[in-house]
Amino acid sequence: MDQDPSYKKRKVITIGVVSDLTGLSERQIRYYEERKLIFPERTDRGNRKYSFSDVECLIEIANKREEGVSTDEIRYELNKKKKKEEKDKFRKEMLRGQINAQFGIQKENKWRKH
Repeated sequence: MDQDPSYKKRKVITIGVVSDLTGLSERQIRYYEERKLIFPERTDRGNRKYSFSDVECLIEIANKREEGVSTDEIRYELNKKKKKEEKDKFRKEMLRGQINAQFGIQKENKWRKH
């Protein structure tokens, strides 16, 4: 099974489908990649693969561009948002570890028989 169970993060969507879903041209999508706003994976043949999270991000980018926001400003905001999410994730892990330590809870192998 996949390490990340979230279907939203799996890179399985082709650029043509992303174009259909977002209303952006393939050229626009490639431009946003060039500007380091999105990061598709590449297949062995070099085809781009996107996730549902990428699609949501592209829609957000397109909306901001329509409002006149520059790609540099968008990149700055996306990086700020990513850092906050990483910080929040780290904080949750630390709290979970402290709670587990306080109550003597250890991570258990779910396959271990009791």
